[in-house]
Amino acid sequence: MAPKLVSAFLLPPFHGSAMAPGLLSRLFGRRKLPPELRYEDARQVLESHQSAMKRELAGRADAPPEALYYLACDDDLKVRSLVAANPAAPAQANELLRTDGDAEVREELARKIARLMPDMPATERSALQQRTVALLDRLAEDELPRVRAIISYELAHCPTISRRLARRLADDVEIAVCGPMLKYSPLLSDEDLIEIIATSRVEGAVEAIAQRENLSMRVSDAVVATLDIPAVAQLLANPSAEIREETLESVIARAAGIEAWHRPLVMRTELSLRAVRRIATFVSRSLIDELANRHALDEEISLWLKLRAKAAIDRDTEGAEPQVARDTIREAYDAGRLGDEQVVEAATMSQKPSVVLALSLLSGVPSASIEAVIAAQSGGGITALCWTAGLSMRTALAIQTYIAHVPRETVVLPRDGIDYPMDEAEMRWHLQYFGIEMARRRQR
Repeated sequence: MAPKLVSAFLLPPFHGSAMAPGLLSRLFGRRKLPPELRYEDARQVLESHQSAMKRELAGRADAPPEALYYLACDDDLKVRSLVAANPAAPAQANELLRTDGDAEVREELARKIARLMPDMPATERSALQQRTVALLDRLAEDELPRVRAIISYELAHCPTISRRLARRLADDVEIAVCGPMLKYSPLLSDEDLIEIIATSRVEGAVEAIAQRENLSMRVSDAVVATLDIPAVAQLLANPSAEIREETLESVIARAAGIEAWHRPLVMRTELSLRAVRRIATFVSRSLIDELANRHALDEEISLWLKLRAKAAIDRDTEGAEPQVARDTIREAYDAGRLGDEQVVEAATMSQKPSVVLALSLLSGVPSASIEAVIAAQSGGGITALCWTAGLSMRTALAIQTYIAHVPRETVVLPRDGIDYPMDEAEMRWHLQYFGIEMARRRQR
């Protein structure tokens, strides 16, 4: 906190003045400041060192600016917090409180300054307004996430802040800070959002983007491409999000083993009859009824869908994945057709035995070793296995997400959206960690 140095230029009446006769008793006999505050009243409060009176003065909108500047240096945390929250505090006091050692003071200041922005023009600002904007920029760099989060929350809908500030908050490493901007800020372009989707490692960031109003098809495509289950669920549940038919079909193709997508898929209004039929093969019977009612299907089609759904439900209750799925993998391998398409489809259907079989056939690695890598939730190990098997990095990402359920913070992501991010030496290291010796890499 700044030292208690009060400039004679700023506060000539407050420093070294004698109390007017009877003024002290008039003020402190009642223990409250009068409704109409005079300059002399404020001066006597500062000289009295009465905590309760200083707190009252610090919160008064009619307090002299010089008095509020003086109180910004007070030892009492509550006094400084009240000054920080007081709209009447001068710019000098606000700038002093920005570096206050107590988080509560900076939080109050951040809230106050941020709430000034919606009423401030984007251009032709006065010198005082420009000073306020500069102070806001510095507060947005505060080391404490709570301070930055307050600014983000207050400014999420504001169109008059700079795009630079909006993007800085949107790129923050804390979801409490970046989340409101990603969900609401009108200053983030589609290009900004797509770049953030591709690069952000903050859990919940893509979910926040998926909830934006009137999301464009381009951004929806980027959300789906992440294979982020909660984010895609939020996208499907967003009625104003525009989703291409091809993108929706790719979601449906992966949705059977992802229950979080079932209800929001059923609730989409733009489903084609083909999409309805496909969805009905894996959702619950209660959702089949809702699907039929919501999309005004005739009785014949509704009955057909219910029968298909019942067959799928009966199959699932029998226990394990159908043998036919593994047979399909082996047949594709024998015919030289086994590749990314079949493995991704098995992964997104949560068909773990089929994925393990495919990796084993393509890489020559024993199934038991592949099971060990998956059980360890090793993103690096799974990536190395897929590389050895000649599969794409996107397939590795699908297996990490749907089969191994690798924690988000340790998922190995593609470089530039498609490429493997590790070289051959790193791949071999991850395999050797699990006792796997790679004889040669299968060429695609």
